Amino acid sequence: MRGRSDGVQKKRVITSLCIVAIFLGFLYVYYGSIFGSQNRGASALEYGSRSLRKLGYLGGDEDTDGKQEDGDDDIIPKSFPVCDDRHSELIPCLDRNFIYQMRLKLDLSLMEHYERHCPPPERRYNCLIPPPPGYKVPIKWPTSRDEVWKANIPHTHLAHEKSDQNWMVVKGEKIVFPGGGTHFHYGADKYIASIANMLNFSNNNLNNEGRLRTVLDVGCGVASFGAYLLSSDIIAMSLAPNDVHQNQIQFALERGIPAYLGVLGTKRLPYPSRSFELAHCSRCRIDWLQRDGILLLELDRLLRPGGYFAYSSPEAYAQDEEDLKIWREMSALVERMCWRIASKRNQTVIWQKPLTNDCYMGREPGTMPPLCRSDDDPDAVWGVPMEACIAPYSDKVQRVKGSGLAPWPARLTTPPPRLADFGYSNEMFEKDTEIWHRRVENYWNLLSPKIESNTLRNLMDMKANMGSFAAALKDKDVWVMNVVSEDGPKHLTLWINFCPSLPLTANECLKLCRCEAFSTYPRTYDLLHAWTVFSDIEKKECSSEDLLLEMDRILRPTGFIIIRDKQSVVDFVKKYITALHWELVATADASLDSDEDGDHVVFIIQKKVWLTTESFKDSE
Repeated sequence: MRGRSDGVQKKRVITSLCIVAIFLGFLYVYYGSIFGSQNRGASALEYGSRSLRKLGYLGGDEDTDGKQEDGDDDIIPKSFPVCDDRHSELIPCLDRNFIYQMRLKLDLSLMEHYERHCPPPERRYNCLIPPPPGYKVPIKWPTSRDEVWKANIPHTHLAHEKSDQNWMVVKGEKIVFPGGGTHFHYGADKYIASIANMLNFSNNNLNNEGRLRTVLDVGCGVASFGAYLLSSDIIAMSLAPNDVHQNQIQFALERGIPAYLGVLGTKRLPYPSRSFELAHCSRCRIDWLQRDGILLLELDRLLRPGGYFAYSSPEAYAQDEEDLKIWREMSALVERMCWRIASKRNQTVIWQKPLTNDCYMGREPGTMPPLCRSDDDPDAVWGVPMEACIAPYSDKVQRVKGSGLAPWPARLTTPPPRLADFGYSNEMFEKDTEIWHRRVENYWNLLSPKIESNTLRNLMDMKANMGSFAAALKDKDVWVMNVVSEDGPKHLTLWINFCPSLPLTANECLKLCRCEAFSTYPRTYDLLHAWTVFSDIEKKECSSEDLLLEMDRILRPTGFIIIRDKQSVVDFVKKYITALHWELVATADASLDSDEDGDHVVFIIQKKVWLTTESFKDSE
């Protein structure tokens, strides 16, 4: 009887343990799925460094239990987890899956779903973004203007949809760009020359002897308009959302053309007022009459005094009743905005913005759109709603009757007109230019063993300040995305506008203080310049690890990072080099090329090429 009782007792214990195990398993699966839905970053982690080492892409000892022997007591991860291959094109603040999952109530008619919506910290992807299967080091500029590797952007939708318009053509392993567009089937170069001819510019050159330098191309397609402007010594910021025209901005950036993911929706574009000398829209499918012309008024804010808006669309030439109605209403609107027709020919009309406030002051009382309120800052851009009003010029612009900017390239070294408005002297401007010329020369000496004349094309200055880093690159065949922190001093936020001396540059505001991701695709830039960026975010609620992961996301494989910061910052970054699959290129004392604090160090890193297990299999 005792034995049978023990047996029953044992069975009961085993049964109880099984029930507990099943219950715990159920809890694990249940809460794991909830956590996964709350934090897509965690659910995306499928591949780690172990599979990479098996392929020979990484070195290191697997038996370190996640610890790095560096003399510190801190436990440093040997590798970051790698996101699922499906996230190889992830843009965290422009992730439509995030919008769907969060069930954000957005007005699709106002394009709110194409605007920035950043995930909170608990939903960030704290993992490395893998390249797509078969990824290759990008083709070098200037060849890349006309062709890219198909494996790097495996999207051929536009080649079929726009096959009759010469946007792009698939040829074997490459995608080729003949230079066509919806409105210029026979080439962007001829179209650009025709616009210059309409404006009576000498030699049909749109740069107008250096007076026209900066262009905003709205609804740019694959950015062939901007690509062919470069030969005219004009820099265009090509702008489009990630809409049904798949990955058009990604194609532009892969080609080495300045471009940015954005949309004319409800928020101001991230550029200060009076940033561009010409805005362009060729069949960009934008309803310019909506909401009392608010989108046209946003262009008006961005145009410099005397700036142009080139508009190629059926409304400008078609004779059916609907197009005629739109044309009449649009003509009436721009007339009330004090724009005048500079030229109209065939399918294109070019309007010009006034040089002064005289026309605004001469309008009848109550004329719509109204002038903006006196307390409205036309240069406030980050997250600021658009308003259907006209931003009048300052008294200084009124007196000068224009921007007062020197023609290009003289404006590269000419102190900008509003320098004194921000408490700077000409001497301070000239000194900053000289200092950064020495620093950039030193950078290139340190990089020289690793780069050739065509190695670098897309550059980002993560803290542009006066823009002198970019100005020092005037003899390099590169373009620079200048970034300023949204919460920095106002004069820094506006500097790119009032110091438009930067070679092939554009600008954007990056909220480093909130660790928000940049509005671009992964693998965009060949070089990132981080001058005291890490020291700046130490004072804010932002994780340095998050910043490292974001820098890795937007850096191309084989690309470089230049960190100019305190020794303690460099020591911190060193701990993560292996984890990020980076390698050291050079270090130097920062005081050697300037009168900088002796504690500052120049630290140059290069990103390795690596693939996940699945990507490697797919590329075989």
